[in-house]
Formats: sequence, structure tokens, C-alpha cells
Amino acid sequence: MNIRSLTRGDGVVIGAAVLLFIASLLDTYDTSFASGNAWDGLGLGLGVYMGGVIGGALVVLNRCLPQQRKVAGLDLGTVGAAFTVLTAWILFWNLVDTPASIDAGSGLILGFIAALVLAGAAVATPVLPALQAALVPAPKPAAPHPYGAQPQGGYGYPGAQQPPYGGQPQQGQSFGGGQPQQGQPAPAAGASFSPFWFAVPAPRPLFAEDGSPSPIAELAPGVWYLAVEQRGQGFLTEMQDGRRGVLQDASNIQRG
Repeated sequence: MNIRSLTRGDGVVIGAAVLLFIASLLDTYDTSFASGNAWDGLGLGLGVYMGGVIGGALVVLNRCLPQQRKVAGLDLGTVGAAFTVLTAWILFWNLVDTPASIDAGSGLILGFIAALVLAGAAVATPVLPALQAALVPAPKPAAPHPYGAQPQGGYGYPGAQQPPYGGQPQQGQSFGGGQPQQGQPAPAAGASFSPFWFAVPAPRPLFAEDGSPSPIAELAPGVWYLAVEQRGQGFLTEMQDGRRGVLQDASNIQRG
């Protein structure tokens, strides 16, 4: 799980979910003879308010996981977004259909606003570039590093105290620390392409070198990866654990 893969939209989802939970503790209706919050009835408290909170949690969890998970064949983020939309829809009609003898309380009004923001962020994040920017910007390296040398502080996290993959690779070893795997060509000496460090602006899939359509991993913002070879419009990329794959979408990457 990588928190650095969270986007600005995910930050809005988290904030709105917290606000929705707080609203569930406030008065649902404003009356002179009685008061109570959403938790006076499990249908409203657990079924509606917490349904939205759980939906927001599923959206954020799906973003943090290295690979997308499915529930009954549906993407986890899609299920979470559906929960948030349903919560906003129910609270809207609770607000509109308030009995004439009583007024809507702060819990219902604030809950509807929070649910509306929550649903909007969950649905709009995949389509709005402004919400897809990394919530925590990727740190900039102090200086570019040549191929075959560890960045200061370790692979993937410039500035860390201890390299997680040991010392310098020996002659004949791949950058990941082991022998080059069969079928994975090492960059040729003197080639026009020079390996470099880079970070992605948003989570992007990494595909196998054999061209299979299913991703083998996901590159996360805030982590530095090594481009070792040009592959069409993308790069053959080496990850922290030594695995290699092809990054097909290399647009707007940040070079180290």
C-alpha cells in the first residue's frame, strides 16, 4: 500500500468522509420537543451516513493498493463511488421531504453537503486532471545519478538514510542486485539512450516485456524508478524489487 499514490481528489474524499461522520453526530431535525442524531436509528446512521463513509474509504483504498481489486466483478473504486452517490441521493430527499412541523437540523444539512462533495470528488477524480495531481508532491533528487550507482539514500527514495538493496552492484549484475534475468536485455554500452531516474505524476500501469495486455504492477507518484531502455514511446523500467516492465505512457514524467 502506497500513500504517495493518493491524489488531490482522494484528499477531498477523505475530508468529506470525515465531515459526513461528524454530521451523523449532530441533530438530524430541529424541534422544540425532541432532539436526536442519525444514530437514533441504524437505518439512517449505519445505512446512510456510514454507507457514504465506507464508500469513500473504498475509493481511497482502491487508490492505495498496488493492483485494482474487484468485488463481484466490479472495481472496488466503482463500488465505493456508487455508495457515495446513493448516500447523497438519500440525504437529498430526506432534506426535501422534511415534515412541515419540524425543521432540518444541522446534522442533516451538513450531512447532505458533505455527501454531495464526497460523491462529486469520487466521480470526478478519474476525469478531471486537476484532481488527479499527486496529493503529496514527489521529492526532487539532489542531482541526477548515473546508471549503476545508487542514489543517495537508496533506490526509489532519494534522501533516505539506508539503501534497502545493499551496496553497489558488481560487474555482470543487474541494477536490482541480482544476475540479469533471461529474456530481459541490459542496456547496451555506448547506446544513444542514457538511463535516468524518473517519477510519474499519477499512478500508471507497468506492462510485461512480452507485450501482454494485463499490467504486472503500478508505478506510484512520489517513488523514483529507473528507465533503462527506450521502448517505442515508453521505457523499459526497473522497480525497487528488481522487476522490469514497460511503461507505455511516459507523458509528463519528472526526470531526476
